[in-house]
Formats: sequence, structure tokens, C-alpha cells
Amino acid sequence: MSSEEEISQTSSASSSSSNLSTSHFIGKKEDIVKAGRVTQLVNGCRDVLVVHHQGQLYAMDVRCYHSGGALQYGDIEEFNGRLCIVCPWHKYKITLAEGESLYQAVDDPTAKPPRTYWRSKGVKQRVHKVTEVNGDVYVMLNDSGEAIESDVYQTEKYRRASLKAKPKAKPKT
Repeated sequence: MSSEEEISQTSSASSSSSNLSTSHFIGKKEDIVKAGRVTQLVNGCRDVLVVHHQGQLYAMDVRCYHSGGALQYGDIEEFNGRLCIVCPWHKYKITLAEGESLYQAVDDPTAKPPRTYWRSKGVKQRVHKVTEVNGDVYVMLNDSGEAIESDVYQTEKYRRASLKAKPKAKPKT
């Protein structure tokens, strides 16, 4: 058994039965691994992106907190040792694990060349808990009462707009 399977089994075994009732089935792990990313409307109210990257599963709101960009089309990159999804619209960097927004800051703008480093703006993107039970992947929505900026894009208005904005399939040549 791999350590990933052990972690998944440990976290699912420690879930109480009340937690299992609030978990929402996303799909088979093998299908998600193959696809790399899936999006799903969860509980009729939340559009969620589930990403498989380097053996881990992550879940977050599908639209970027900044301007509603479709994160399922963003690249995954590492910044200062932290995995981030990069919004394809404005290149905002959002950590996969915490939903923090990262930006490059400058110590001393008068220094030549300027020395930059990565800083956090804090949690801006709502992330959700992912569990795997016997090859099935579930998401438990993060329903903390605290407002998070990505919440703005969890409305029917943006859901309809994102359906219209899906890229069209290219004809085969």
C-alpha cells in the first residue's frame, strides 16, 4: 500500500458518519487522475474544481477570486516551494492547499537590481476537503461562516456566463 493510499484511508477512516453525510461524490479516483482536473456543481450551489497533481487531490472554487477566471484552464506552477494554480485571465497565483493568493514583493524599490520575494495576500480562494474511500473521491464543502473573496462568483449569473465561455472544440483536420 502506498503512503498516499494510507493517508487517504486514514483520513476517511477518521471521518465521522456525520462527515460522510456531508461529503459529495465527485468521481472515481482513476478517472480524475486520468483527466487531471474535473469540475462539478456540488450540492446544487457550489462550482468546484478538483485537481490531481503530483499524487495529491485538491479542491477549490472553480472561478478565480479576482475576476472570475476559469481556474480549470490555469497552469500549475511552484512558487517558493508552494504549488499554485495560475489564473489564465490575469495570472493570479493561488495556492492549491490553502487558497492563498501569492504576489511578488520588492524589499527595496531603490536597490538595483531590485530583490523580489513571494508574499501572501491571505486566503482569497475557498478550498474544500477531498477524501478518497475505496477509489471514490468525495468533496466536503468548506462552509465556514467567514466570507472569502471567491464566494462572489458562486451565483447562477456566473454559472451561466461560464457555460457560454467554454472553449469550442477544434475541428479535426
